[in-house]
Amino acid sequence: MEQDKQRLCIDVARLYYKSDYSQQQIATQLGISRPTVSRLLQYAKEQGYVKIQIADPIDDMSDLEEHLIEKYGLQEVRIAYSPLNASEEIKKQLGVKGAEYLNDITKDGDIIGISWGTTMYKVACQLKTKPLKGAQIVQLKGGVTHSKSNTYADEIVERFANAFSTIARYLPLPVIFESKEIKEMVDQDRHMNRIMELGKQANIAMFTVGSVKDDALLFRLGYISPADKIKIQRTGIGDICSRFFDAKGTICNQELDDRTVGIKLEELRKKERSILVAGGERKIEGIKAALAGKYANVLITDQYTGRALL
Repeated sequence: MEQDKQRLCIDVARLYYKSDYSQQQIATQLGISRPTVSRLLQYAKEQGYVKIQIADPIDDMSDLEEHLIEKYGLQEVRIAYSPLNASEEIKKQLGVKGAEYLNDITKDGDIIGISWGTTMYKVACQLKTKPLKGAQIVQLKGGVTHSKSNTYADEIVERFANAFSTIARYLPLPVIFESKEIKEMVDQDRHMNRIMELGKQANIAMFTVGSVKDDALLFRLGYISPADKIKIQRTGIGDICSRFFDAKGTICNQELDDRTVGIKLEELRKKERSILVAGGERKIEGIKAALAGKYANVLITDQYTGRALL
């Protein structure tokens, strides 16, 4: 009797999984009820006669995430699956994944510090409405520029604030001043100092990493002199919040750093969540250096970049 049941459930499983018969068609062919077909299919799975394997790229991404967490000592890694290894497509997918992650982790009372740039703009555009009580959005670096190149600085802050139904704290200053003395005078302004202190207090910081290639956004904005650019490119690998660092994550031009308005990189190490959103071939070395400096404890990247980082 048991052997007959085994034979019947295997026949049912073959018709269902191999021959694509519906449960009703199987019931008609074998002269049994449809609920009996359903129970036999369940029995076949329970007995191990049927083993279902799903080739899901998310499973592969989970493995990649775990390897990156282990190698770089991170709290979390989220991989954005990109169908193309192309900069614009990767940014688009990073925007979706970055917005999803923020939606998952944010809560009432959070202070969220954000930088600017094209990657952060993609995140801002993908944010879903999630009203938070007592939350604040604060700009982590100066966003004023007279260049024709768009930093999206104000729009990013505005979109974040709207998404979380809270207030935005802008830092209406150039990101780099002409001299250390002028920058120090601005630091004494009570209003500006309060915003920068709020950036330090932020429990969540989200930012990207810039490159030191000739066409990097920060170079195109006109803040950096040709002489400074040469110095930066000699030892620099990338920047976070317009603070340039070498392959070990160490500030590579202290004089320029002293003229920079915004959060200091060591402050990022103290955050509950310090989230680096970056991907693409041109960002790989900068991401490595940022992780070497321990400036991020959460990484959001794409699968191509993730594999390169390993």
